[in-house]
Amino acid sequence: MAADHDRLVVAGTRRYGRLPSRPAVVDPLAEYQGLARARRRLRLKEWVGFTLLHPEIYSSLILQDAHYLASSEIYVYDRASARLHQHAANALGGSLNLPHNLMDNSCAIAQRGYQIAYDFSEQTGRHHIKVDIAASAQAPAITADLTLDATASSAPLSVSSLLPGGQMYTHKALYPVSGTLCVGDTKVTFFPERDLAVLDEHRSLLPYRTRWVWGTFALPTEDGPVGANFVNRPEIIGQPEESCLWAPGSCEPLSNISFTKQAGGTSAPWRIASADGRLDVVFTPEGRKTVKHHLGVVAIDYFQMFGSYTGTLRTGGGSAGKDGGGTADGTVVEVKDVHGVCESMDARM
Repeated sequence: MAADHDRLVVAGTRRYGRLPSRPAVVDPLAEYQGLARARRRLRLKEWVGFTLLHPEIYSSLILQDAHYLASSEIYVYDRASARLHQHAANALGGSLNLPHNLMDNSCAIAQRGYQIAYDFSEQTGRHHIKVDIAASAQAPAITADLTLDATASSAPLSVSSLLPGGQMYTHKALYPVSGTLCVGDTKVTFFPERDLAVLDEHRSLLPYRTRWVWGTFALPTEDGPVGANFVNRPEIIGQPEESCLWAPGSCEPLSNISFTKQAGGTSAPWRIASADGRLDVVFTPEGRKTVKHHLGVVAIDYFQMFGSYTGTLRTGGGSAGKDGGGTADGTVVEVKDVHGVCESMDARM
């Protein structure tokens, strides 16, 4: 059982800031009671998802609960055939029961022909992803049995902040991953020295009008995973952002991110940079997953692009100078054709 101090909300008061680790219990509703709690429950959006980084495929999967509707999605893009395979399922709001003490627990969606399960075990240092989805008229069967090595993970990104009209909590980390994923007759094998899984957990009271542009990528090194997480959304001045650089053994704050789409169609590159120069990369899309729903007061215009990043990260030092050389104490990491994702959300919900 978690100690009282190891919670997002302690004695009715929420903790804000960049936290040193994920609290053992993350329940954003714990600071409210009665009618106030019931109202905010309908604003609470919770999800636990993974981006899988592998040279032969692009893939993401998610369990998400908006408490009026729960859902799950998975896609796998086979680079050899240039085909995108997608499956999705809906469930009753609140039925996924995404546990507040996620890191020593399990969660799943289990329907006929559609099963995705996560098992997190801090005690053993191993987390698991299992997928068993039957073929449909639109896509082949997808199965997976993956093990994430928590003993060799990145430092955690754990951020609690106020948003204009809402609140956000997110936890993210990079894990070496091993195991297999099958799409129809195609089987890919994950090797922990080469491949990574990026965890993305959110427990957020989002405003009715929600917008963000977000991206992430990572690569393994001999000293541990290196990568970046970056976002541009409406913020409150002084509140911590979820942007960061991952260096071996550390998670460094990052802020003031710009996303600039180059001229062209949906396959045009994006320039993504931080104002201090520590992140400066170009994202080149290889494909995208799109979701559009317009139902009067409720609407979602969303796409996630998958592709590769090229550029530089500067970890462990100060900002880059005017000539781009940076400070002497920073470590420059060259990023070349590193797999990742970049997405845009514009929703009324």
